[in-house]
Amino acid sequence: MSRRRSHARRYAVLALYQWQVTGLDPAEIGRHFFDDPTWMDVVADALGDFDNGQKPTGAADSVYDLALFQQLLHGVPEQLAALDVQLESVLDRPLRQVTPVDLAVLHMAVYELINSPEIHSRVILNEAVELAKEFGSSDDSHRYVNGVLDKIARKLRTSELADVAAPGRVHRH
Repeated sequence: MSRRRSHARRYAVLALYQWQVTGLDPAEIGRHFFDDPTWMDVVADALGDFDNGQKPTGAADSVYDLALFQQLLHGVPEQLAALDVQLESVLDRPLRQVTPVDLAVLHMAVYELINSPEIHSRVILNEAVELAKEFGSSDDSHRYVNGVLDKIARKLRTSELADVAAPGRVHRH
């Protein structure tokens, strides 16, 4: 996955966390990312070095995938009930006991597992695990996120994962 998409997921997790904790409208949260040039400079500075070794010069879309950020920021709240059903089917505790940071990562990844079949589930899980390592509520957040998402991916992406897991299967390109 491109760095732009990874950065979009990173900031989507932060925005979704803000949405969960504050109850602000996702559109209002999105405006903090797009309408405030100072905020965009802070975001750009926080991203550090880029593939070409230079920071972008202005347009937010050069920093991260704006369409993906918007899709995640608005899609997760819109599909929250369906995402929670998926999570509750595999969680080892009530949903309300999952920390808001871990829940933001889980919601985002389950949303992508459901709505982005063109992205391989391993990519989605890897991105979520990396975000849980960075923002997770504990040292084991990434393991918990990985375990939960692995179970959901096996349910939602059975044919994709069966293709990969079939022993001795010859893959032709």
